[in-house]
This record gives sequence, C-alpha cells and structure tokens, in this order.
Amino acid sequence: MKIYEELIERGLIAQVTDEKEIRELINNGKATFYIGFDPTADSLHVGHFMALCLMKRLQMAGNRPIALLGGGTGMIGDPSGRTDMRQMLTEETIQHNCDCFKKQMSRFIDFSEGKALLVNNADWLRDLNYIDVLREVGPHFSVNRMLTAECYRQRMEKGLSFLEFNYMIMQSYDFYALYQKYGCNMQFGGDDQWSNMLGGTELIRRKLGKDAYAMTITLLLNSEGKKMGKTQSGAVWLDPNKTSPFEFYQYWRNVADADVLKCIRMLTFLPLEQVREMEHWEGSQLNQAKEILAYELTGLVHGEEEAKKAQEGARALFGGGNADQMPTAVLTEEDLTDGGIDILTLLYKSGLVSSKSEARRAVEQGGVAINGEKVTDIRLILDGETLRTSETVLRRGKKNFRKIKL
Repeated sequence: MKIYEELIERGLIAQVTDEKEIRELINNGKATFYIGFDPTADSLHVGHFMALCLMKRLQMAGNRPIALLGGGTGMIGDPSGRTDMRQMLTEETIQHNCDCFKKQMSRFIDFSEGKALLVNNADWLRDLNYIDVLREVGPHFSVNRMLTAECYRQRMEKGLSFLEFNYMIMQSYDFYALYQKYGCNMQFGGDDQWSNMLGGTELIRRKLGKDAYAMTITLLLNSEGKKMGKTQSGAVWLDPNKTSPFEFYQYWRNVADADVLKCIRMLTFLPLEQVREMEHWEGSQLNQAKEILAYELTGLVHGEEEAKKAQEGARALFGGGNADQMPTAVLTEEDLTDGGIDILTLLYKSGLVSSKSEARRAVEQGGVAINGEKVTDIRLILDGETLRTSETVLRRGKKNFRKIKL
C-alpha cells in the first residue's frame, strides 16, 4: 500500500484540493510540505502528536517536511476554537518556546541535510511593511468571505479583535513565502484551519498565476488532537518535566474503549495488517490494546527504555507489585508537623493538586486513595515513621499516582 492510501485507511485525511496531483506527489516522494506550530507554550502536547507522526510518516516515504514555528503568527494569536482573545506573549517568551519545540521535534523528524527544514515565520513576517501588505496581499482577500470562515464566524457575537482578524492573512502569507523560498508545494493542517489554508493556496495562484503548483490537505488533527491533548487535570505534555513518562503512559493506557483502536490506527506505526486484526478485539483484549497503544506512543516520545519502565511501573501498580517506576514525591522532616502530615497537605506537596482547597474537594468527592484504600476523612494524619519505613502510594482520580518517600 502506498503512503497516500495508508493515510486514508488510518483515518487521517479529511479534505483535500487537487487529489490526483496530491496523491501522485506524496506517493512518489516529491512533496515538500509544511505544518505550522504556534509557540504558545514551552512544550508541545499530545494535541500536536498527530501532526508530528504525520510528518514522520511522510518523511519515511521520501517526502520533505518543513516544520514552521510561528514566531510571527504567535504574536497575533489564532482565533480558531477560542471564545476570547489569547494572552499576548513577549518576544522573549515566544523565542524560548520556539527553542523548546525544536528539541522535541527532533525526536520525530530527521533534520539532517536535505531531509527536512525547521523555519520560523518571524524571519519574513516581522520585516513586512504594513502598507506593502495592504497593497500586495490585501486585494486578494474578500472581507465578506473571510467573515464566513468558521474561525471568525463563531467569534463575531463575543467579539473579534482586528489583530486576530489578520491571522488568516499572515498564515496565508506563510505558504506564499515557503513556496517561493523553499519550493513548498503542499500544506497540511487541522480541520479548523481549512479556511486559512485555502487562503494560502489561493494567494499563491492569484499572485503567481493559475499554474502555480500549490495544494492543500486538511486532516482531523485539531478536532481529534485537541480532544486528546486535554484531560481533567490539564494538558498532557511531551516534555518529561511537565508530564512524566509514567503519566504519559497512563494517559494512553486509560483511553476509552471506544477510542483505543482509533488511536492505534491514527497514531502508532504498527503495520495496518496488525491493526486490522485488532479491530475485532473486545472485552479483556481491549486492555491489551491499551497497553500496546501506551507502550508504542511512550516509546515514540520518550524512548524505548522509558516506555519499558513506565509499563513495568503500571503493571506493578495494578498487579500489587513493586512500583519503583512510578513518579515519586519526596518529603523531608520539615514537611511534618508533630511527626505526621495531614492528607490535604500531602496531596498538595505531592503535586497531585494545586491547592489545599482542591485537595479537600478531591477527598470529599471520593477521588483519593492510599495504597488502594479510599480516603474519606479530610483530617486524616499519616504518621511520618510509617511513610519512612513502608511503601506508600497516593492516588488522585483513576490516572494520577505518586509514590511517597520521606
């Protein structure tokens, strides 16, 4: 099976323009394509995961990816999917976030000579003259048409700033600049980016003629990826200092039964023949599928050694064995009061909650356990000597664990 057909079977492609030409370019390894990443945080999260896996798949098939860091567009902010204006970041913060992205992307993409490019749209957007933009780019965009785009339409009632209104023009200009600078002939993005991406394709063809070879593919990146990227406790990061390999593994180990096979198909690099066999799994086999999913994705992000540690820790935890690979919270004598520590303070010190009021709610709602036993008393005191001499596992919810060491 060729790569374009594989992307379709894996459920990745939602819409395309020029399908015949796109299929030919991708299947013959002749596509130079880009995906953009706005640096709104200092780590990528699992909402970006599908895009990174896609870039890896296409590069393995001989195509050349361009990872575009939004150092320029990040200063404006994408209104897509937002109910209010994004907090504006400083230039220093944006640059720091870009540097963090580069390191994480290298785990997925081979940036060696000729294999891929990593560029920053600040390199051309920051030097644009405002009048030149109005004269050279503005005539190619209809305001009426822009206002019908979903990314703008959903914001009209609650308010859309003129700053954010320019995001589509800037993103479209990115494709135009990449086409001219690097011969980029294709762009990928999430389904909520479709209008912005069409704007880029049309800008190239209007400025350079109808024969300009620019194409668009939109994937179910953001609708699925953003859902994947959030949990009740916040984002699931690719940075191990923000989300440990164990927590990352547990996140995927606990996906819903209805989603596990879809995730395996879309995100792992397991052969499709193996995936097809798993589509008929049910009951206890779904737990095995979740282990496979968690192991494969943890290995992709953190390496095989960390994936093994996370798997061993999870199996030990739920099997009642040694939980050495579990994230650990280390307490000192200074954390104790009269030789003990209350449960609310312990939850806070362990990092499982962000405040003692959140800890209180977690206990009152029945979401806290120690060594498998539910905690019901918000005044519970744990003895320091017991913490020092015995293995203690603190759990909040179904997915978040800490081994406590004194």
